[in-house]
Amino acid sequence: MADEFIKGFAALMVGGLGWMTIAGWYRTPSFEGAQLIGELPPQESLTVFDTAALLLMDAFFWFAIFGCLTFWVAIPLFSELREYLDERSA
Repeated sequence: MADEFIKGFAALMVGGLGWMTIAGWYRTPSFEGAQLIGELPPQESLTVFDTAALLLMDAFFWFAIFGCLTFWVAIPLFSELREYLDERSA
């Protein structure tokens, strides 16, 4: 169980830090306003690399969410379910 915890924690940290870095670049127009959750720049001013970075920002966010849920909830749940079904069939 400890290896699932650290894998989920690593997914959360990599995804969270990746999202925070890119969100800091693109969603922080000034230090007086909203930071990390501010408005995105206008779509007309985005280049191909900006669009790719924003796509990567969303990918990091969902990787953090689904990665930690997979290792902290889904894998232990299926492991317990498999053990229960093995005990029941024996």
